[in-house]
Amino acid sequence: MTLLENAWAMPLAGVVIGSVIGFAARRYHFCTMSALERHWYAGDSAGLRAWVLAAAVALTLTQVMAALGWIDISRSFYLTEPLPIAGTIIGGVMFGVGMALVGTCGFGAIIRLGGGNMRALVVLTGIALAALSAQRGLTGHMRVALLDPLSLDLDRAGGQSAGALLSRLAGFDVTFPVAMLIAAALFFWIFKDAAFRRNRERLISGTVIGAGIAVGWVVTSSFSGRLFQPVQVEAGSFVMPLGDAMLQIITVTGALPDYGVGVAAGVLVGATLSAWRSNDMRWEACDDARELSRHLLGAFLMGTGGVFALGCTIGQGVSAVSVMAISTPIAMLSIAFGARMGLGYLLEGSPFGFMRRHGHTGQPAE
Repeated sequence: MTLLENAWAMPLAGVVIGSVIGFAARRYHFCTMSALERHWYAGDSAGLRAWVLAAAVALTLTQVMAALGWIDISRSFYLTEPLPIAGTIIGGVMFGVGMALVGTCGFGAIIRLGGGNMRALVVLTGIALAALSAQRGLTGHMRVALLDPLSLDLDRAGGQSAGALLSRLAGFDVTFPVAMLIAAALFFWIFKDAAFRRNRERLISGTVIGAGIAVGWVVTSSFSGRLFQPVQVEAGSFVMPLGDAMLQIITVTGALPDYGVGVAAGVLVGATLSAWRSNDMRWEACDDARELSRHLLGAFLMGTGGVFALGCTIGQGVSAVSVMAISTPIAMLSIAFGARMGLGYLLEGSPFGFMRRHGHTGQPAE
């Protein structure tokens, strides 16, 4: 039996890759929610540029490997599922609000748990349960009845990626040139800031996480078609894999953990090693019932919204970017809007306080 025919090799590869990602994220303080908050309230874009760097690196490496024929990303669910317009917008806003209430996303909660944060364990449990319900349970019935019928099938227009749509318009394949143009634009914005170019920690974290996501496509694409069991071609997301991990923990499903579960477990391992190495481990818990309820509500919103929107800040914000999924800008704008509403409620007393303060032009009100 070769390595690619061993079903355990795929989740174990996820653990290895996730460990590297988790170590870098914990060591260099990679957090999308923190990046957005500092960008909006402190004028510090370093964290945001690190996140965009991860997306740009993942996009570049993924598209180069796809162009060389090393990987097949055409079976990614970002490119095969109909575009859930309503689900992406509503789910994205829900996820963003939940992220603000908790202070981080599912990926960030795993990083925090690695340092002994028990609030993060509550959040991860809530996300997992909510994701399972939204995929297969009570809220899943609502999704199927109300949101899925509003999805768009773009196959006739070329497909679910920007490259496929533009290739149909051009009459020939322009996927790789389009990808490189997008990557070039992202890198230009990232590195035009001189202070960021000198920020070694942000450069390392963004590059490592982006490369880790790209390697995920290599692993799952390589195993696809080699195993007797179905393989989901994926790179990294932290909503539905948390639900799958919970099922693996509490039930005997008859199926081995997939790559996504392995990555989630690996991120926890890497974050724990980083916290231990930096002597940064300490037990933390909710201060009172109010904080606990806020974290539970945020977890429910992230788990439900992440399934509705087909991903999280890593799933849609990095993995889907790497395949140029057309859902990405819709999802990320919705997540950002939801996060802004959540922060407005927590810090300004109103979810729409920032709109009154800045007006519709984005400038401070008179």
